[in-house]
Amino acid sequence: MKAKTASSETAVLAAERKLHNTWVYIKRHWQLYLLFLLPAVVLTLVFKYAPMGGVLIAFQKYNPFKGIWGSEWVGFKNFTRFMSSPDFQRYLINTLKLSVYGLLWGFPIPILLAFLLNRIESKKIKQKVQLVLYMPNFISVIVLCGIVRVLLSVTGPVNGLLHTSINFMTLPEAFRPIYIISGIWQGAGWASIMYTASLSNASKDLKEAAMIDGANLIQQIMTVEWPAIKDMVVIQFILQAGNIMSIGFEKAYALQTDLNLNTAEIIATYVYKKGLLDGDYSFSTAVGLFNTIVNVILLIAVNKIVAKMNDGKGL
Repeated sequence: MKAKTASSETAVLAAERKLHNTWVYIKRHWQLYLLFLLPAVVLTLVFKYAPMGGVLIAFQKYNPFKGIWGSEWVGFKNFTRFMSSPDFQRYLINTLKLSVYGLLWGFPIPILLAFLLNRIESKKIKQKVQLVLYMPNFISVIVLCGIVRVLLSVTGPVNGLLHTSINFMTLPEAFRPIYIISGIWQGAGWASIMYTASLSNASKDLKEAAMIDGANLIQQIMTVEWPAIKDMVVIQFILQAGNIMSIGFEKAYALQTDLNLNTAEIIATYVYKKGLLDGDYSFSTAVGLFNTIVNVILLIAVNKIVAKMNDGKGL
């Protein structure tokens, strides 16, 4: 017992000594750390924090010639205007449906891919499969939307296989499946990297023991592999659920047509159109700020809910 206590005290002293030596080294060579950290700090302040001051125009009737401090303050008038508009509910529901359906259908796919990749014994075959899965991630969003439009056009391959002449891009009910399925195809392989890396921590000895004991594939996954990626799954779910309202406008805007706007118009595309196309900067900023506030609330709420369900473990 005394030997264990002495060894633990020795370990603590060694850790404290190492920390002290590191701090002394940093103080002695602070110019080196300043040289490398200063550009990153300046870029972060200029491009991340300084633009946050622009949210002030959400509470103004902004005039570009008068500037932020010279424009008229209108309080929450822009927020009231958005939430009382007849299209507010439609934009909000479209955004939520696109995000929630995308999360429900898209979140489990990378996990399943990671489990399947982990079953491949040959490293060469595994690398080739991973290359095929990761490749769509490097296609730009606009190019992807162009591919989707070509595939689903009246004279495209899909209609050729089905022997039909349907223009899928004009169907409001087809927009969400097109958006979600194309997103899964593009991002699922790349998203599986984190889970594949976490599965490398799964004990091979336990896996072999489970196989000897007669455990089937599902039992092996639940008892050996799932505990290795559980924390990563929880973190990713919280982050994705907290960003439910954060849908990039590029893809939704590129897949929009005049005939599918009933389901394709979301808050992000509405902000783009009102802000950059119509020049209503104050109103579009207010809508964007509303979107961000909802995101923050969802992130905190989901984190607390998951923490209660996961023995207090959240972000």
